Amino acid sequence: MQSEYIPTVVQAVAGPGRTVYAYFSDGRITQVDMKDNIAAGGVFAQLADDAFFAEALTVLNDTVAWDTSGHYDPTTCIDIDPFVAYEAQQVTDPLEIAA
Repeated sequence: MQSEYIPTVVQAVAGPGRTVYAYFSDGRITQVDMKDNIAAGGVFAQLADDAFFAEALTVLNDTVAWDTSGHYDPTTCIDIDPFVAYEAQQVTDPLEIAA
């Protein structure tokens, strides 16, 4: 019996226009648009800062996350549901295109 894949992000890279490229353990790459989340405010309001958006971006809890504490604490980060990231627009690897 084959089990259902649980999306696991292995790398996150900041993209243009408040997007994130999410690289998954099964090879899928998606581009997650964070503009609506940021515009909604709340916890995502911090991501409106360009420097924070790019520099705090990481992988925590097996998904795209922003390290708010500077200590890579998975309990204090801003993260997005890995299933949401997995279902975002699938793209080719932007790092290969740039090379």
